[in-house]
Amino acid sequence: MLYIVATPIGNLKDITLRAIEVLKSADLIACEDTRHTKILLNEYNITTPTTSFFQHNQVVKSQYLLGLLKEGKSVALVSDAGMPGILDPGYQIINLAIKNDIGITVIPGPTAFVNALVLSGKPAHSFIFAGFMPNKAGSRRNKLKELAKFKETIVFYESCHRILDTLEDIENIFGGKEIAVTRELTKKFEEVKRGSAKEILESLKLQKPRGEFVVIV
Repeated sequence: MLYIVATPIGNLKDITLRAIEVLKSADLIACEDTRHTKILLNEYNITTPTTSFFQHNQVVKSQYLLGLLKEGKSVALVSDAGMPGILDPGYQIINLAIKNDIGITVIPGPTAFVNALVLSGKPAHSFIFAGFMPNKAGSRRNKLKELAKFKETIVFYESCHRILDTLEDIENIFGGKEIAVTRELTKKFEEVKRGSAKEILESLKLQKPRGEFVVIV
């Protein structure tokens, strides 16, 4: 069985009892970053062996994990935070398992963009999750212009290094539309800012932006 295990996005207490149970009973835990996952495992006295599974070794490691699954072993797949398979290499082994008729199940838990969407107070009955905006300014603006054509609520991730530029682009493309920006969800300094992109931009300029951001338009 391949267990797709959601892990806390910040507060380690957000792990579920079922996730702890699966992580303890699995034969191996495949981690995006073993060092990061070890913090969680140590918190709950989980001694299951781990192996790295990330962007640059996913092709080779997928075959290794598939071999274990074919032998009847159980593998728990985790990302650094949230649900594996969303913006990480998890989909590679998930699809291999599907193609090879390996049993798969999901152990549900936190996902940053869902938390942010609910906290924003924006309509959540229909929304578009756009992942990360492109790194290059021109590509980012083109992406935002495409998203501006939709009527649904738009949710995407942004880094602290680009959030100011992105907010400026949102102001230029979406005008004075009210948005929400969240950071450090479930952590000590969790923050939600609501208002126009210009208002939030001015607020964030007062101190160097830190943490990971989720933007809701």
